[in-house]
Amino acid sequence: MSRDPRPGEIYLEYHPIGKQVKVIAIDAATGIEVSTFGPASAAQEDLKRIAVRKLLRRIQQIASTGSRASDPTLY
Repeated sequence: MSRDPRPGEIYLEYHPIGKQVKVIAIDAATGIEVSTFGPASAAQEDLKRIAVRKLLRRIQQIASTGSRASDPTLY
């Protein structure tokens, strides 16, 4: 079994912070990373769905512009 990242593979990290959870989604192939917060009482599947959708949207934005530097949300 190869340990090389496969296209479409996403890593998820969950970090509880007080009454919230920070969810980090990372695209294994490109290293693109996004994060989101949600209440600790939320279902893990709901937080996962939000983080993955945000990551896929970010990947689409980068693909359409061809560059990470043109992100208007970055300083």
